[in-house]
Amino acid sequence: MPMPNGPAISCQWLRAGDESFPAMLAAIDAARESVCLEVYTFEESPLGREFLDALVRARERGARVRVLVDAIGSVLLAGDFWQPLQRAGGEVRVFNPLALRRVTIRNHRKLLVCDDRVAFVGGFNISPDYEGDGITDGWCDVGMKIGGPLAAQLAATFDEMFSRADFRHKRFLRWRRTGGKKTLASPPEQILLSGPDRRWNPFKQSLRRDLTAAKDVCVVVAYFLPALRLRRDLARVARRGGRVRLILAGQSDVPLSMLAARSLYRRFLARGVEIYEYQPQILHAKLFIADNAVYTGSSNLDTRSLRINYELMLRFGDAAMAASARDIVDDILTNCRRVTMEDWRRSHRFWQRLKQRWAYFLLNRIDPYVARRQWRDLPD
Repeated sequence: MPMPNGPAISCQWLRAGDESFPAMLAAIDAARESVCLEVYTFEESPLGREFLDALVRARERGARVRVLVDAIGSVLLAGDFWQPLQRAGGEVRVFNPLALRRVTIRNHRKLLVCDDRVAFVGGFNISPDYEGDGITDGWCDVGMKIGGPLAAQLAATFDEMFSRADFRHKRFLRWRRTGGKKTLASPPEQILLSGPDRRWNPFKQSLRRDLTAAKDVCVVVAYFLPALRLRRDLARVARRGGRVRLILAGQSDVPLSMLAARSLYRRFLARGVEIYEYQPQILHAKLFIADNAVYTGSSNLDTRSLRINYELMLRFGDAAMAASARDIVDDILTNCRRVTMEDWRRSHRFWQRLKQRWAYFLLNRIDPYVARRQWRDLPD
């Protein structure tokens, strides 16, 4: 959908892998000048080979091709996988190569930019897990295709991450406070960047501001473990008569995360927050709506995304965009089960409570503690 303000910016929602991957491959095949691909997980598979072949073809046409993958997210990728692209002159870097003393800090961003004119953001990794419609097959995810000047801004954020891929010294890794949040010349679009060793998170702070007066809030997210202040913000919306809907995972690739999220259910339900769990497939989407503000990108609403990982989010402040995002929420809700207080009481036995509290402790206390220590131990 075209945006009404400023230079021509077009945005198209991509609701599952069946929509996202063909569009991404078509954009790579149309590229003539440059291709920047940044992803957490890239798996060797027929889909991965399709992307590799498209990248090689782009390079053979003369486009500059650069790829950035995360060392942990793409740990199973064979060392020689990228040789055809590198032989063609493409550049490939692995973010934060494996080293025990800095293993916890990861680049969780997902971004494709072609010719600085078209970009893709969202939660999609290059993996067969995401192939399908998100209902009968493949994980349920959400992405966006963006055309116009916003694409060039996103390409600039790729340049920064690509230059920092070796992740060895803090002085090269710190995001400057003025660069963590970029406001385009044609509001209301914003790029929100976050990473480790930050006392503030641009996405979290922006979302908290939007929640201050919000009356209709939807959160669709794979991993849900927000900080205490953010939990209070969500509860306040419901307490003052607004509607808050949390659409969370009914099954997950990280069971520990689902256990930790469920440890928070009682407090939200008691305050009038609606909770739904997605049933057919693993939920991996990241979509947040607060009245007319819409966020999408790579960040979850958990400790790791908000305090440890490098993440990329977009914010749109537009009523038409919010309406289209709510259409996506309505579609997702048709495949969800609502969790009531009665459901929670029936299922919340002693051993279940114990597992949930242990999961919460590991993800909300131990994980950030280890990451903080590893960050401090990096040389300046």
